[in-house]
Amino acid sequence: MPTNTLTPLPTQIASQLDTPEFDQLLATLSAEFAASAAQHDRDGSFPHENFERLHEHGLLALTVPRAFGGLAANLAQTRKVIAAVAYGDPSTALVLTMQYLQHTATPRTTRWPPHLYRQVAVDAVRDGALINALRVEPELGTPARGGLPATVARRVPEGWLISGRKLYSTGIPRLTWLSVWARSDDPEPLVGAWLVHRDTPGISIIESWDHLGMRATGSHEVVFDNVLVPAEHAVDVAPVGSAPELDPVLLLWMSVLLGAIYDGVARAARDWLVEWLQTRVPGNLGVPLATLPRFQEVVGQLDAWLFSNRVLLDAAIAGLAQPGDGGRLKYLVTTQAIAVVEKAIEVSGNPGLSRSNALERHYRNVLCSRIHTPQNDTILVAGGRAALAVQQQQPQAKPQSQPQPQTTAVRAA
Repeated sequence: MPTNTLTPLPTQIASQLDTPEFDQLLATLSAEFAASAAQHDRDGSFPHENFERLHEHGLLALTVPRAFGGLAANLAQTRKVIAAVAYGDPSTALVLTMQYLQHTATPRTTRWPPHLYRQVAVDAVRDGALINALRVEPELGTPARGGLPATVARRVPEGWLISGRKLYSTGIPRLTWLSVWARSDDPEPLVGAWLVHRDTPGISIIESWDHLGMRATGSHEVVFDNVLVPAEHAVDVAPVGSAPELDPVLLLWMSVLLGAIYDGVARAARDWLVEWLQTRVPGNLGVPLATLPRFQEVVGQLDAWLFSNRVLLDAAIAGLAQPGDGGRLKYLVTTQAIAVVEKAIEVSGNPGLSRSNALERHYRNVLCSRIHTPQNDTILVAGGRAALAVQQQQPQAKPQSQPQPQTTAVRAA
């Protein structure tokens, strides 16, 4: 794992993130990705060529700090890229989102040994190397709901030996760096992230990903069998119970980018429906379905939901949402994205559910928005609990004595 010198990104890209030329580049990439999305969905194959194209334009290092040769894009610029990629192929956008979040997690990466993060960053700039966190396990499920990982890092003279099994390892066919959630074998274990290079002996991949949607993410199972890493590769660990909570700013980034993915799916579904309504001419009607008020109303409803999504995402980027609002933002944007695609399915009938049309794929993809952390139930329970706790803390008004009602004698008949 050599530490090469920094290679700056192409200046024509670095200077154009907020220009019409950059927007045109994103539109071109979006169309390219859309052209192959259906085939990757059918095969469950990983879209390596999409990541080659993204690397060609420096976009795999979009959120890498400038000190390491990246673009240090802000949330608005990052959301724009994810939205364009998701419109073409949301599976590619999900892997890309994980890459961007890992390099945006400054509060975490500043705790790393500096030369290790430098290596990960330089690899992204130079080679387009991807990184993601591997957290979900067969027994435990998502760690967001608590519990200790079954993946264990054992202390040895050479460093750590990591053994365990991870599910839903998004992007694993192309990942170079793995941030593996594990616990140490100490009497009072450390819990957190160990940094593992993909080529380290002892790593095997079980190609088990066969999902309803987001089928091209390559989210296979990964097995670690006594994988040896140096001692300093325990990059972000802490004793049980003292690990820092997820940075609310990072949570807001995650919610905006995940929202942008599924909003992009919904916009693609809306556009498919509009084109279908404009070209579908039933024999008994003689004119396109788009001329009927019923379908005009439906498209108006879809555009209202999408308008709401845009306003919510814009507000979060503009700083009008608090960092703690990230969960609610994700809930609202993804719920409305699902509603858009469901309505398009409802009014298109059989054509919308045909695998020969893109709408069926958009529907399967948008449903996957519900499985990302934080899930809807945890978002709503946390919000309700916080609201009720505030209500309980407010001083209760002292009840005032009420006048006694006068009674009227009732004379029996």
